[in-house]
Amino acid sequence: MKANMVTLAMVAVGMVLFLRYALELPATVPRVAGLAIAIPSFFLLGLARIQLGNAFSARAKATTLVTTGLYSRIRNPIYVFGALLITGLIVWLQRPLLLLILAVLVPMQIYRARKEAKVLEAKFGEEYLAYKRKTWF
Repeated sequence: MKANMVTLAMVAVGMVLFLRYALELPATVPRVAGLAIAIPSFFLLGLARIQLGNAFSARAKATTLVTTGLYSRIRNPIYVFGALLITGLIVWLQRPLLLLILAVLVPMQIYRARKEAKVLEAKFGEEYLAYKRKTWF
């Protein structure tokens, strides 16, 4: 839990610094739209990370099956909101060519999610399969 709080504090400071810079720029439609996507995605990403708690790991392993909070609707909210956060930042930057980042990132996330699903299914069996049927991605 301590690592969650340290990570959250570092990201929050980064977000405050970013917003301070972002709000000094002219409010164009793409910048407002980008922030409208990025800001909620940032908070939902942080919430997903906190809700995952000690079940978080860099490698696919099954210690706990988290099925509450955001995880009650989306199996991989960190991937979903991470991609939306990046999309919002790209729109805010007004650099459509950077969308190529998503062309690489999204397939990597899908691959990783499938790998994690196999590990979770092996550990939790029917409990995971029932959870998978009730959730999206």
